[in-house]
Amino acid sequence: MRDFNITDARKGAALAVRIVPKASRTEIAGIEEDGTLKIRLTAPPVEGKANEELIAFLAQVLDARPEQLEIVAGHNTREKLISIFDISIPEVNERIRAHLQKKE
Repeated sequence: MRDFNITDARKGAALAVRIVPKASRTEIAGIEEDGTLKIRLTAPPVEGKANEELIAFLAQVLDARPEQLEIVAGHNTREKLISIFDISIPEVNERIRAHLQKKE
């Protein structure tokens, strides 16, 4: 399995994400060559709906509260940087990998 790109942040971790809105289902679709996590979302990219769904989905995957996640860059683009507060890089890595293994 390819590594995804997680960086150390002041109070947790930061994760690069590329979204595909208006998909048939919400899921982690894979890991891009540059380590960006590719996520499909059913929500359309209008009025913040895709961003809301992304935060809710990642909170579920990471077993975190939505308030622990914040889009810090890319609000209006498909490429986003997500800050994850109070969860360490190893925990983020472990939780995403566990989610991907359940999917297989």
